[in-house]
Amino acid sequence: MMLVWVVVYRLLILIRRTGTIQMLSGLGILAIGYLLSIWLELFTFNWLLEKFFSNLFLIVVVLFQAEIRRALAHIGSSPFFSDGSSVQETHVIEEIAKGLLMTAQKGFGGLVVVERDILVDYHVEFGTEIDAKVTAELLVSIFQPASPIHDGAVIIRNGRVFSAGCFLPLSKNPALDKNLGTRHRSAIGLTEETDALVFVVSEETRSVGMVNGGVLTPNVDTNDIRRALYDVFGLKFRPASGGGA
Repeated sequence: MMLVWVVVYRLLILIRRTGTIQMLSGLGILAIGYLLSIWLELFTFNWLLEKFFSNLFLIVVVLFQAEIRRALAHIGSSPFFSDGSSVQETHVIEEIAKGLLMTAQKGFGGLVVVERDILVDYHVEFGTEIDAKVTAELLVSIFQPASPIHDGAVIIRNGRVFSAGCFLPLSKNPALDKNLGTRHRSAIGLTEETDALVFVVSEETRSVGMVNGGVLTPNVDTNDIRRALYDVFGLKFRPASGGGA
């Protein structure tokens, strides 16, 4: 019985991550329509839906082929099948924090998206796939002005630099400060649609801002960045000695 609940729980998490809830809702509406067609004796409509549902398995595979691929990959790397390494995650956190502060100190602009439970695929225009280990030097090199992908955002997925040069959706919130630039508006926009944590580096102020749940926190310091990242990775926060921006 416990195994069944574990499987159901994992399926619900995967549905949430892959953003397929809309398509599943559509299938649910068709199922309701099928029942209504029987009750109201709509024979032609019933026949069409019957043919549709008789090929449901094939339809599901076609509709969700990308999601199924990602879900299987996620299962293979999930905590149920791997022990994970808090040491490695701590290293990733420190490299992200260091990279953000180095980028700000050099006067470069930047966007770093740290993905959580919900995949950002449906909201982001992906740029260059990288799939590299997270290092501060890599982040700085991506955002330095001579880089062809410095204008876009870096996506960090599963503790790795997944993609760079990505474009995020702009916030549609009319109450935002008119002085906010495109970077800040796109960071807010993505966090309004997903649970991602986004860091914005401003070249004008040489400071790091943090956006979570559509709320911008400007001028965060080292410990603010690290605290937020420790929370994302589910680790106990350890303040840095003498941490500052």
